[in-house]
Amino acid sequence: MSRIAIIGGHGKVALHLARILSGAGHQVSSVIRNPDHAADVAATGATPVTADVEHLDTSALAELVAGHDAVVFSAGAGGGSPDRTYAVDRDAAIRVVDAAAQSDVRRFVMVSYFGAGPDHGVPSDNSFFHYAEAKAAADEHVRASSLDWTVLGPSTLTEEPATGKIDVGGSSASVSREDVALVAATVLGDDATIKRTIEFNNGATPIAEALA
Repeated sequence: MSRIAIIGGHGKVALHLARILSGAGHQVSSVIRNPDHAADVAATGATPVTADVEHLDTSALAELVAGHDAVVFSAGAGGGSPDRTYAVDRDAAIRVVDAAAQSDVRRFVMVSYFGAGPDHGVPSDNSFFHYAEAKAAADEHVRASSLDWTVLGPSTLTEEPATGKIDVGGSSASVSREDVALVAATVLGDDATIKRTIEFNNGATPIAEALA
């Protein structure tokens, strides 16, 4: 059994992940900003923790994640203003990475997207540009850290039920949110995925095999 903190605990991927991890016997702390979401989190078997990571400094975040074995960053501004996108998807993510290092929580899984990076290719006049810039900066920060990181790059997210099968690499297509959660749960238990960026779609290969 491990103790796992999920940042952004009311997101759809995060709720699936909390249910999967709790069902496997892990202790899950799901960090949420809105206390009205606590019941949804508790229903997964996770412990809801109300904290606004957008406004907590690194020391406060270090206290939040201390004592856990792993952190999964799955928070996002959810299409808010550019300022809020940078505040959550870049700045808060960077502070959580630093907080994990400060609290010696070695394992870190960053949920990003397929094609993220400095060469994302999104035009500056596209509404997705600020998100792409923010994620590129956050991903690069965790890669440069001393943590045992994995960056996940799922393609376009769907509401389809999980298939348990993916294809790694190729070009971006689509993947179910529940399968993204299954991938995150799998990498947490697979040290061979440390220091890897894994871009994936739904596909034909069982997840554990696809990640090998």
